[in-house]
Amino acid sequence: MEEKIGIIGSGSWATALAKVMLENAPEIHWYMRSNESIAAFEESGHNPRYLTYARFDTSRIHFSSDINEVVSKSDILIIAVPSPYVKQVLMKIKRSMRKKTIVSAVKGMIADEQVLVTDWIRKRFQVEEGHIAIIAGPCHAEEIAMERLSYLTIGCTCRELAVHLCQLIENRYVHTTPSTDVDGLEYSSVMKNIYAIAAGLCHTLSYGDNFQAVLLSNAMQEIQRFTMAMQGGHRDTNNSGYLGDVLVTAYSQYSRNRQFGQMIGMGYSVKSAQLEMQMVAEGYYGTLCIHQLNEKMKVSLPIVDAVYAIIYERQSPLIVIQKLTQQLR
Repeated sequence: MEEKIGIIGSGSWATALAKVMLENAPEIHWYMRSNESIAAFEESGHNPRYLTYARFDTSRIHFSSDINEVVSKSDILIIAVPSPYVKQVLMKIKRSMRKKTIVSAVKGMIADEQVLVTDWIRKRFQVEEGHIAIIAGPCHAEEIAMERLSYLTIGCTCRELAVHLCQLIENRYVHTTPSTDVDGLEYSSVMKNIYAIAAGLCHTLSYGDNFQAVLLSNAMQEIQRFTMAMQGGHRDTNNSGYLGDVLVTAYSQYSRNRQFGQMIGMGYSVKSAQLEMQMVAEGYYGTLCIHQLNEKMKVSLPIVDAVYAIIYERQSPLIVIQKLTQQLR
């Protein structure tokens, strides 16, 4: 592999992706903002804060707390930063990104602008659309780090680049599929976090598996309606990049969005749930973005509306979910 890989981010998803890339790449460049974390990582051979069971040969990692150094030395940049911090982190970049391949592993939106991460990157850094890709699909960092079989969808409007990135990423425990439906996959990746919050809420409120199945089948219909309204075009939302991602985020023990929904259902305030989790629940921000976008689109999204009413309007989860049950089929 001649192309140099750069990772931007220091959390669990960035750590899992670094492990994946090192399966095929001889070395990587890795931006972490904390010099203390870098020193601890180099000494112990693992991320000191996330996925500590994942071991690394640090002689193959060029760490840096200077994001511009990593950008300068990388041909392919993988962005794995929680969506609320994407702008804060990437605005530090002063180097040209025009000739780089940018891969967004962010399953969220730029909340204050209500735009997809790839759209923001394209406009901010003047990167051609065909040079920006996304990583989608059912892919909890914890399971990838444990080398449990996982399936990723790599989206790019340039199919040749999507195929090429699949070849760079695929290994014995990660299978890949190329796609050109970047916007559809990206919106679906945002919305699945909202449905995971709903699943967590309903679980806490003692709705059983029968209802959860109906909830998620209706969620897929919402994704289909919304992506059609926003982008048009045909997409098979039964594919793992869509349906698989929704299912794993709604059901998995590792899903922080499901956990967030469970805590809200137990009576936690949004702030107290966020503080106790100590991790970002992307669905909290995604709910606001999709709700605000849909104020213009007027697509029928009863589940999104219900989650918004609970976490932003502070309506009773018991009452809101009871009303939702009358709307689903």
